[in-house]
Amino acid sequence: MLRTSCRTELVVVPFLVAGIRLMDVLELLKSDHRLTVMFTVAPAPNGAVCHGAEEFVRANGGFLLPWQQAVQCEFDLILAASETAVEQLHGKVMLLPHGAGVVASRSSARSAGPGAQPSHGLDRGTLVYRGRLVPAALPLTHQDELVLLRETCPEAVPVAVVAGDICFDRLLASVSWRAHYRRALGVGADRKLVVVTSTWQPESLLGSHPDLLDRMVHELPPGEFQVAAVLHPNVWGVHGVWQVKAWLAACLRAGLVLLPPQEGWRAALIAADLVVGDHGSVTSYGAALGAPVMLASSPPEGYLRPGSLADAVSRRAIRLRPDRAVPPQVRGAAAHRRRTHRARIADMISSRPGRAAGILRRTMYQLLGLSEPARRLPVAPVPLPDPIGANGGGPALLEAE
Repeated sequence: MLRTSCRTELVVVPFLVAGIRLMDVLELLKSDHRLTVMFTVAPAPNGAVCHGAEEFVRANGGFLLPWQQAVQCEFDLILAASETAVEQLHGKVMLLPHGAGVVASRSSARSAGPGAQPSHGLDRGTLVYRGRLVPAALPLTHQDELVLLRETCPEAVPVAVVAGDICFDRLLASVSWRAHYRRALGVGADRKLVVVTSTWQPESLLGSHPDLLDRMVHELPPGEFQVAAVLHPNVWGVHGVWQVKAWLAACLRAGLVLLPPQEGWRAALIAADLVVGDHGSVTSYGAALGAPVMLASSPPEGYLRPGSLADAVSRRAIRLRPDRAVPPQVRGAAAHRRRTHRARIADMISSRPGRAAGILRRTMYQLLGLSEPARRLPVAPVPLPDPIGANGGGPALLEAE
């Protein structure tokens, strides 16, 4: 080992979306020779198979520690964006959200079964294991989440910190690069970009309307519209890259732009003239950026928690009617930009806009027992998109202004 006095940090990646979210946080620790970072893939709950986590770690050059070894070691800091299996690890856990907001928009977890009681992610059952509070730090995105935490798990309040949303901060820092992202996606000033996004449950856009992307690319005039698809990382993780590309093969031949799960979706949202989505986080981020939002699927009654982020987006969004022609609906929806809607959703996503990087870095160094570096933390714009099937060797980075 090059240095023996380093603090050790473990990054827990039970599934792809958690690993993707944590990469923004890991940027805050770069250039510090006092730290050494390792990764591990936690076992999925209920025996579920979610491929791609190990490949994600290796593609990012991370040192992958086998789970059986990770549970036997002591770490100075454990970074997790899911509560999956972290109670088995030894060290101070910082538990972050892996989507927009800590509080889930679903009223209950699917894995809990049809008779499950409402759950939102800040309840005692999530944060406490056998009487022990699992997280040593619990970053929240909004002040309202702290109010809820006081009611549902008061013993976690001392470790909670309202940090905001680092993903949303990067989106906001990237808005001025909209023209660059549009060029990278092949969209000129004379065309509109329609971003179609789907989460991964059966109630999702593609779960409800598997033919919608095919209709979009074949019904919308290519000289007027470019269609891009953003699928939840769990779609890729559960079914695999080959299967996703096989399902969308005809759409890709017809001109669909498909964004890989790791990156590109944020650039596409900034470049979008219209977001067609469902109750997933990407739809909410699009609404918070000011894009017109059209919902193509509606979960059953009682599926969404009243007052949640997805519920707020749903109440204000335009509805797509699958039984009607697509082009006139898309043209009408793309003409609307609701600024008050944007402000309302943005306020729900973060009550610390632009401050997440500083708050999260300070919290991590407090857990590590180290002095925080003096260097400033510029919020970098997101990379240029590198759509699947496009030429090029990966996403290019943009320099922060």
